[in-house]
Amino acid sequence: MRPRDIALTNCRYAARDPMKIVFTVAALTPESGGPARTVSALSSSLADLGIAAEIITLAAGRRPDAPLMPANKNVKTVFVPCWKAPRFGVALAPAFGSTLRRRCAPDACLIHDNGAWLATNHAAAKVAREQKKTLVLSPRGMLTKWSLEYRSCKKRLAMFAYQRRDLETVSCFHASSEQEAEDLRSLGLTQPIAIIPNGVKIPLKKLIHREKNNTRTVLFLSRINPKKGLLNLVKAWAIIRPEGWRAVIAGPDEQNHKKAVIAAIRHEGLERQFAFTGMVPDEDKWRVFSNADLFVLPSYSENFGVAVAEALACGVPVITTKGAPWEMLPEKKCGWWIDIGAMPLAAALKEALSMSDGKRVAMGLRGRKLVMENFAWDTAAKQMTDVYHWLSGQAEKPGCIV
Repeated sequence: MRPRDIALTNCRYAARDPMKIVFTVAALTPESGGPARTVSALSSSLADLGIAAEIITLAAGRRPDAPLMPANKNVKTVFVPCWKAPRFGVALAPAFGSTLRRRCAPDACLIHDNGAWLATNHAAAKVAREQKKTLVLSPRGMLTKWSLEYRSCKKRLAMFAYQRRDLETVSCFHASSEQEAEDLRSLGLTQPIAIIPNGVKIPLKKLIHREKNNTRTVLFLSRINPKKGLLNLVKAWAIIRPEGWRAVIAGPDEQNHKKAVIAAIRHEGLERQFAFTGMVPDEDKWRVFSNADLFVLPSYSENFGVAVAEALACGVPVITTKGAPWEMLPEKKCGWWIDIGAMPLAAALKEALSMSDGKRVAMGLRGRKLVMENFAWDTAAKQMTDVYHWLSGQAEKPGCIV
């Protein structure tokens, strides 16, 4: 019997028993990216539904005064002290694993891990095997085809050493799109997959207020990372060189990629048309989105693309690539879904920037309606709760399982 089958047969709870879910994630700081936001938001929404949710994460590299993604006050967060950054080294696993063992035994129904390749992920799989716990894994885009090809030598070695066994330990995967589910199947993984889109916080209308500015703005708000396709944005901008527009790049630098982006901007002589804001605090995020006329995310790969949903929620039309699962943008007439590359991006930018302000505003309003109707966090939490109850033997197989 495989580990995932053992987990399914050893986690049978009567419906009257409370359910405790232990989330594991490498970091909760805003600059660590999407998983910090999605794990915090999902656990908070689950707590609102009466699920006992707890988060275990690393305190490595976090200043005592550093902001965290806010979670519901009923969600307990446990920080594991460690001197190394979350992205490096299996030396983190013993401290993380011992904490997880204590927090899980004996009452946790299941472990919901997030990400892949990291020491925290290996520890979660190991504890699940030892304690015969059901393990749900949300890869958060780390097992997409692009991610597997990026630094592929290290990942092939990791897959051979531990990652394949850890993936086989999983009882059920969580994919935020059909595209991500297909990537998981391409790895030969046969376990059930729950396709549940991420939610997004819907800002109140009073928070969406555009400041007067004669210069129109194309906004990129995400991590400055090679995966995000910013070099293609620079090339596309150089092709069309729009007058009266500027590109604002907001977000934390990763892998020193900002240096390469700035070099490309200088090479094209576009210094006056590009601006960098650095990390945007969450309390300022809606203002930054609201002051944009267009949002662009030219990524090579996204399992969901939270920033796309956030831009739409603020009434801003979006251009993103087919590396992100947003094919509904042209269907709902609220944006562009294009091939990856500088030329397709230049064509979409030329069309979007030549539109009247009124047409772009109308597109943005349709986008806000799309998000409000389809991507609320309480909907995602209810679907995930159905998955948890099914894995625990308390409910029938939900319709989101493939």
